[in-house]
Amino acid sequence: MDSQSANEASRDTSVTIMEFSPAGEPIGLRTVARITDDPDWKSKLSPQSYSVTRRHATDPPFKVPGYDSKDSGFYRCICCGTALFSSKDKFDSGTGWPSFTAPLAKENVATREDLSYGMRRVEVLCARCDAHMGHLFPDGPPPTGLRYCINMSALDFLPLSGESLKKEKK
Repeated sequence: MDSQSANEASRDTSVTIMEFSPAGEPIGLRTVARITDDPDWKSKLSPQSYSVTRRHATDPPFKVPGYDSKDSGFYRCICCGTALFSSKDKFDSGTGWPSFTAPLAKENVATREDLSYGMRRVEVLCARCDAHMGHLFPDGPPPTGLRYCINMSALDFLPLSGESLKKEKK
């Protein structure tokens, strides 16, 4: 196997992500096994979360609890627990879905072209398990001008507490 094929095979079985502490602090980059399939996802996830993350469905706007939360914390992939977004980067886009200006760590999200439904969009996925998160649009506020429009049922919110919460409020 040549080195390019080896690199491609390695990409298929592992991914490097930024790890975060329960307090939301970056711990460092770590290479972990890519989760390509988990036969238990259907039993571990709610029907809505399974439909969104594994079947590329979309939450109904303004309906999933937490989409408009202003609590401090970070959002993890509901499937594998990878930290994806921070409440610090969340904003009210008026769309009915949680919207973020940037991911918590660029390594933790992946994007790809989505041509479904006769549209040209950029799909946002969890880099570790390829869970469908939502879509990326170029109409967000400064500083990035981006809007990561994410399905709430694809996320698990982890509130900050103690010292981390005090730091974020300063």
